[in-house]
Amino acid sequence: MSKAVPGRGGLKSVIVAYDFAHINGGQAKVAIESALLLAATGLDVTYFAAAGPADARLEEHGIRVVLLDQKDILSDPSRLKAAARGIWNTRARRELAALAQEFDPASAVLHCHGYAKALSPSIGPELAGGALAAVYTMHEYFLACPNGGFYDFKKHEICTRKALSAGCLRTNCDVRHPAHKAWRAVRQAVTRGPGQLPSGLRDIIYISDLQRKVMAPYLPGGARMHYVPNPVVFPDMPAAPAQDQDIFLFIGRMSPEKGARIFAEAAKLAGVRAVFVGDGPDAEHVRRINPAAEITGWASPAEVEAWIARSRALVFPSLWYETFGLTPAEALGQGRPVITGAWSAAAEFVQDGVNGILCRDASPAALAEAIGKLAAVPGFDPAPLRDFVSPERHVARLLEIYGTALAGHQA
Repeated sequence: MSKAVPGRGGLKSVIVAYDFAHINGGQAKVAIESALLLAATGLDVTYFAAAGPADARLEEHGIRVVLLDQKDILSDPSRLKAAARGIWNTRARRELAALAQEFDPASAVLHCHGYAKALSPSIGPELAGGALAAVYTMHEYFLACPNGGFYDFKKHEICTRKALSAGCLRTNCDVRHPAHKAWRAVRQAVTRGPGQLPSGLRDIIYISDLQRKVMAPYLPGGARMHYVPNPVVFPDMPAAPAQDQDIFLFIGRMSPEKGARIFAEAAKLAGVRAVFVGDGPDAEHVRRINPAAEITGWASPAEVEAWIARSRALVFPSLWYETFGLTPAEALGQGRPVITGAWSAAAEFVQDGVNGILCRDASPAALAEAIGKLAAVPGFDPAPLRDFVSPERHVARLLEIYGTALAGHQA
């Protein structure tokens, strides 16, 4: 039998809910690793997801996995069924409600990390007024924006239109086609209406100050807001001094909104060695723009760490807001300066001229100029950041929030 964690209001159990039970991106990684961290404290943890397979570590660490064995809305071969289930997944709502009933409301918390890829807004009523105290982590912008990013994929620029306003609905900003934008708009209306999101949320976690600022007009005034940066694990061995290296590094998906083409041209203008760790639709564009650039393809976490250790700096030229910036945090934690746009959430960890360079313009010329300024950036101590985003600090923050949510639910 699980024991209450001291000082956390009698907390014994946590249900972690997310679309996927395996790591297929940063959002899933945080959901799964948070569940593992919580289990390590002695809590009874259940992981609820629509799509599998389940990460083997969950059950290995005593975490019960409740898996619906559904496909996510992008991989389901039946597009009509996927579209309908993406708007309202009846089974997910029913089974999450039944699972919540198994727990004592005085000692259990439901923590959701997202619903947009498989669970759908149907689980919203369980978060807004279900049997258990609920906490929601915003990993993206789907609580407000139909495409989840406040980004116009057609114009390749940040979108400042009010979500679901007439201007929003008239704009084809979707990465696919107008019909998909229309479907997203319908889903967003359902999210706000019968989904009761975000209006019914009482405890909301944001992962950057920029994210909170962007989302502020859409969140309920009475919600308790909690800042919890994503946990980052760093290698034990210190890296060699950045000044001894010559690689300017890009890590991630090579797509237009991530700025891969801009970096390819900027590196060519600045005359520096560029390495792209990742892949995506812009890979061929990068090769044409900068034939000298090296593209490694996707890499394992250990390989990514090794590339960071060999780099002079990480370049993070993403054109949209982002929500956190995991790779910039990983690089800074290894003593690597970061070059990024001032409009990005990643900029919150960068002190201009101290541990990196902030670029004010998204053009290749401006980024090349920023690369040139890096020579004046001295070495810096990564220890404060490593502590700030450590897994230990992350789980401690979660436990405190769960205690607050439990107390509010019982009031």
